[in-house]
Amino acid sequence: MRLAPLFLLAATLAAIRPVPVVRAEPPTPHAFLEKLCDDFGPRLTGSAANAAAMDRLASELRALGLTPEKIPFTMPGWERGADRVELLAPVARVLRVAALSYTQPHTPFDAAVVALGTGRAADLPTGDLTGRVGVLAHTSPLAASEIVALATARGLRGVLFVDREDGGQLLARTGSFSGTPIPLPIYSVTQEEGKWLQRLLARGAPVRVRLETRSRCRTVETANLRVVLPGREKSRLIVGAHFDSWDLGQGAMDNGIGTAQLFALAAALRGQPLHHTVELVWFNGEEQGLFGSRHAVSQLGTTPVVAMVNLDMVGPPIAVNALGDDTLVPALERWHASRGEKGRLPKGVENINWTAADHTPYQLAGVRALTFNGPIPRESVRFYHDFGDTIDKVSPKLLDDSTATILDCVRALAADASLTAHRRSPEETEKLFTRFGLEKRLANFGLWPVGR
Repeated sequence: MRLAPLFLLAATLAAIRPVPVVRAEPPTPHAFLEKLCDDFGPRLTGSAANAAAMDRLASELRALGLTPEKIPFTMPGWERGADRVELLAPVARVLRVAALSYTQPHTPFDAAVVALGTGRAADLPTGDLTGRVGVLAHTSPLAASEIVALATARGLRGVLFVDREDGGQLLARTGSFSGTPIPLPIYSVTQEEGKWLQRLLARGAPVRVRLETRSRCRTVETANLRVVLPGREKSRLIVGAHFDSWDLGQGAMDNGIGTAQLFALAAALRGQPLHHTVELVWFNGEEQGLFGSRHAVSQLGTTPVVAMVNLDMVGPPIAVNALGDDTLVPALERWHASRGEKGRLPKGVENINWTAADHTPYQLAGVRALTFNGPIPRESVRFYHDFGDTIDKVSPKLLDDSTATILDCVRALAADASLTAHRRSPEETEKLFTRFGLEKRLANFGLWPVGR
């Protein structure tokens, strides 16, 4: 009988003992991305949809027990309006077009149309082009800044550049990498209608169009989202993907893929022992001009960084790319060799620099960067930047397979004690780009010379 109070006390304590919190399993990368795309649509930086989708991402990360941090910044923004380009002669027809970002509103005007070929000097018509609208061939190699310079020099009032893909597609793109409003309207036009105009002009037929632009530039408040997973060392391995998209489709490929892969890394690495601290960053403003990654780099200060890994439209990898930095190659080769025969990537370790994505600001700041060569199937990737960039173009298998390889590499780099923090000198950084002939491309973006 004397034991009864003890049993009663034990039962009472058991009843009030805290029940362990059981976290739900994180969604698969594809399930996460499907809801993000279908619930919010495109994520143009500065839009309400972008902000709401980022709030959803932050909520999902908190559900994993993580502490996401918004890093606010201001950037030159742009919003698409009810723009209209109408063919007046020889046929009345509203053309299917998409304005380049930073195109501004203007008083509607009518103008004769002239063919510009590829925009190269040998293709351009002689004579006065003042007041006309030029049609630029889909094979043109010109960057947006070069199109603006050409049009301004020849007195054009507008430019229609023919889309590089057929099937009624439109290529959204930035018209000003610096965010400066462009002085004349520039539009992407479908390949079918663009070639129609070119055929008419080749026969000498008079072609007239009417342009009315309501899209506008505006300063926007936005944010990057960051999660820091502490390691034994302060040295950081930064893994980034841009969160924003263009506004025509859902941004499922560009860059919903990277957004979902980064979310999967957060789920897999939480609570894991790490040698280097791992920083995961979802950037905004990439599509208009890398504004989110530029802001992140401006906040780095003297933070010791091992490397930056950029995930931008990475399908199942066939290679890992050191992006021209020879000092990264040994670590990547060690990782690749550790995967054994079955895990070998078809093209192994590459070392080819390319530019105009979120790794570029880090490279310009002297930080080593790497990415993956992961092709997306042609039947899907042709819809990049278009209305067709939707979740149905991204298969669960593509996300699962690509994420598995990326995670394996990130884990290996985060555990590699022989990989130490490193910053290149400005002279070494300059060589990183001149070695691959990228200085002209960077100059077109306003990012060259180094330190500009």
